[in-house]
Amino acid sequence: MSRDFVGALLQLNAEKQVPREQLIRTVEEAIQAAYRRIANEEDIHVQIDGESGKIRVFRARTAVAEVEDPLTELTIEEARAHKPDAKAGELIEIEQLDGDAFGRIGAQTAKQVVLQRLREAERDVVYDQFASREGELITGTVNRAEPRAIVLDVGKGVEGILATTEQSPLEHYRIGQNVKAFVLEVRRGPKGPTLLVSRTHKGFLKRLFELEVPEIHNGTVEIRAIAREAGSRSKVAVSSRQDGLDPVGATVGQRGARVQAVVAELGGEKIDVIPWNDDPAQFVANALSPAQVLSVDIDTEHRIANVTVPERMLSLAIGREGQNARLAARLTGWRIDIRSDVSVAEARAAEAAGAAAAPVVAPKPGEAEALVEPATEPVTEKKPRARAKKVASEEVTAADEPAIEPEPAADEPVTEKKPRARAKKVASEEVAP
Repeated sequence: MSRDFVGALLQLNAEKQVPREQLIRTVEEAIQAAYRRIANEEDIHVQIDGESGKIRVFRARTAVAEVEDPLTELTIEEARAHKPDAKAGELIEIEQLDGDAFGRIGAQTAKQVVLQRLREAERDVVYDQFASREGELITGTVNRAEPRAIVLDVGKGVEGILATTEQSPLEHYRIGQNVKAFVLEVRRGPKGPTLLVSRTHKGFLKRLFELEVPEIHNGTVEIRAIAREAGSRSKVAVSSRQDGLDPVGATVGQRGARVQAVVAELGGEKIDVIPWNDDPAQFVANALSPAQVLSVDIDTEHRIANVTVPERMLSLAIGREGQNARLAARLTGWRIDIRSDVSVAEARAAEAAGAAAAPVVAPKPGEAEALVEPATEPVTEKKPRARAKKVASEEVTAADEPAIEPEPAADEPVTEKKPRARAKKVASEEVAP
């Protein structure tokens, strides 16, 4: 192999940013694999001089104390016959081979193996370059649109997959458009690395602020928390590491220029920038901005924040479909219960009224028994008295008419009247003759 050929390989792969040492090692392994395939022997090794381009082909085996594979190993005594100071584990050269006697078939095989190994080396280099970019922003060009994803060309033959679930509902893409995206994951594929990117991840919003706000980029202002509903609204909590620096003002910018640049990149998504506070009550009150908060009671055991707002601010604090309260809960990590001052006052008044009426409604156990017993006794004794009067009247009637059988009571069956009437008729027939 001539030096010009090695120089051509170096120039070719320098364009693909393959390191020189890795290139030479790849070519050595490729030619070595071709020699072993042709000769059907495993002890053939190849070395290439990177300066002169000279190739050395030789046989070499590993010195070991006990030989297990005689094709690639030899004993220490045999190794010392070729090299007096041979040690166990050392590769010992035993024969020099002619590197020019390759043949046409061998050269073609070596060419194919070299090209294949070079492509693999290039893919490894590209993968290593993008593997370290997870969690960063990349800019790609829309290459094609598929039913479930948009494919971006990010350069060097690498594609970025922007899935439909990672796209903002406010955005529409066209072929050739430059798109910024957040790298979620780098996957190794048969045709090279593939990037999974997103435009809905909250990390995407954080990286955009780092681009637009120098104070966030250099660490003077820190983004402490982000709650986002892509395409609709986001809340960002910021704090300052420098005394006297307003974190909200630095993030928003003069007349809102900085935050408007981020909003434009997100397609008009609303962004609320609020100051971070270590006090949970104050932080929850800030998170419910732009609503005004009267008081916040923190239940640390159940992680509930009971918030009181003016009646006119109740709908603003909750937001459309509960969005403002939901984002505030995600931002702070507290469960938020929002009530108006009017409902709180009514609840307290009801509690006070109930406490005042409690002695009348609930008397003592002894007094309750005294009140209940007199009220029930007269009612239960009325019916027995009425029935006694009715029975007495029936007895008086029977005494006045001794010759006639007494009339049946109201509850006796009516069928008893016929026998009495028949008795009277028989008596009259007997008197007639």
